[in-house]
This record gives sequence, structure tokens and C-alpha cells, in this order.
Amino acid sequence: MAHKFSTSYLEDSVALFHFYKKMAERAMEQVTDEQLFATLDEEMNSIAIIVKHMTGNMRSRWTNFLTRDGEKPDRNRDTEFVDPPATREELLKIWNEGWESVFHALDPLTDSDLERKVTIRGEPHSVMQAINRQIAHYSYHVGQIVYLGRHFAGDKWQSLTIPKRKSTEFNKQVAAGDKSQR
Repeated sequence: MAHKFSTSYLEDSVALFHFYKKMAERAMEQVTDEQLFATLDEEMNSIAIIVKHMTGNMRSRWTNFLTRDGEKPDRNRDTEFVDPPATREELLKIWNEGWESVFHALDPLTDSDLERKVTIRGEPHSVMQAINRQIAHYSYHVGQIVYLGRHFAGDKWQSLTIPKRKSTEFNKQVAAGDKSQR
């Protein structure tokens, strides 16, 4: 599918959030249940812990996004890095709930909302700055999920973007409108 040209910041931001959500899901699909919870060493986070942290952040940042501080008083960030859900099903449940809060907050926004002020940990941000902050944060963690997934899947890994040694073929497909970079 060809990339949809857009000049709408909000439309493009929502598309990016969907892109990163799907990328992480495709990576998680390629690992076993045990690998979701595995770490490379005692200082690293597992995919499950990264997901738990991301969903805690999503709930806090996007619930009552325009009217309450993005760091909710009931969030305990430190607990997001221990005791992940016990199963893939439970993990994907919180993952989807987190993303629902993102899209529920973004879907009703209009361009006129972009300059509104929101706060995160008491610091003022424009809505646009807050969205940019979260795109950067989530893409960082999705990269970690993909890296771990790639490591655990080994030679069974299926590329999520342009496969190695396939750039020319991919570029031809993009030029023909058959593929998109997103």
C-alpha cells in the first residue's frame, strides 16, 4: 500500500503511533512466551517489562490528557519495572488497553487543540510538544522490543522493515505504489 500524503500533524501523529504499535506487535509475535519474559542480563528489561512500563506511561499520560497533569498521582513508575503480567494474554491485554487510552485521547483532537497547554510532571507543554514527546518515548521502547525480539528469534526472524539485501527491490515497490515506508 502506498504511503498516504498528509499535511495534518494530528493525522500523521496517529499514523505513527499505529505504525509503532504494529511494529512492536509483529516483533512480539515472533518470540515464544518464555522469551517475552527473558532478559539478556539482570540489569536489562524483558519485553514484558518494557510493555508494562509503556502501558503505565500511556495510562498516565493520556487519561484526561487535556485537563490533568500527565503524571497521575496514582502512577508508581518504579513498580512498572517489576512483576510483569504472567502470560502473553495478560500482557497483550494491558498493551491494548494502553494504546486504547492513546487513541481515545488523540481521536477527538483538532488542529486548534495543538497550541493548548498541558502539563507533564508540572511542566507546561503544548499539545504538539506532548505528542512529540510520546512519539519519541514509544519509538525508543519499540526499538528495544524489536531488538530483543530479533535477538531471541535468531535466524527465524522476519524483517519488520526492509529485509537485508532487498533495498533495491523495496525501492522499486515503493516507486510503483505497491509498498510504503510505513
